[in-house]
Amino acid sequence: MEDKKNTALPEGEKVKNTPKRAAKRRISTFGSLRRLCFAASLAAMSLVLGKFLQIPHPFQEFIRISFENLPILLAGVTLGPVSALLVGVVADLLGCLLYGYPINPVITLGAAIVGLVAGVMSHYVVKKPLGARVAAAVAAAHLLGSVLVKSAGLAAWYLAKYELGYIQFLGWRLVNYMIVGAAEGFLLYLLLRNRAFAKQMEEMSL
Repeated sequence: MEDKKNTALPEGEKVKNTPKRAAKRRISTFGSLRRLCFAASLAAMSLVLGKFLQIPHPFQEFIRISFENLPILLAGVTLGPVSALLVGVVADLLGCLLYGYPINPVITLGAAIVGLVAGVMSHYVVKKPLGARVAAAVAAAHLLGSVLVKSAGLAAWYLAKYELGYIQFLGWRLVNYMIVGAAEGFLLYLLLRNRAFAKQMEEMSL
């Protein structure tokens, strides 16, 4: 009887502490609560930029002119690849759920790759100087995530509708992200050089 009483108490304690431990694990993924909040705000910004502030045009179904990837790229450069991957996934899924779009796993994967590649390039491949770091992160992230992966997810829906070949489809999306990516890279560079922003990053121990 004593053995059963002794084993029951620790098990009860484990059950009681499970929610706290789960919360700690979620926070530890980002490093701190402040980093988690920053990541959440970036996901929300991506949602707003992609759904409310895109530039309308006749082919916006498969060529989106917006800065929806800018917060995901910023997450990659500041928070690292894992956190940026999660920011991309959350932003895409929230956009689909809030606006009633069907979830396309390939497009969600593309958003995740944008964050992952931006983080890997800026933290492990090209660390200095800042301009080269940002340029490499943006170019690689858009080439792999936006042009290759997301295009594969969109092709099944829109190639026949717009009577486009796959190479032509990729070409238009490549041109789009060369222009949008250049603007995003320039904005990222200016933001990362800003002293006030740099101070906020230091306070979060980024």
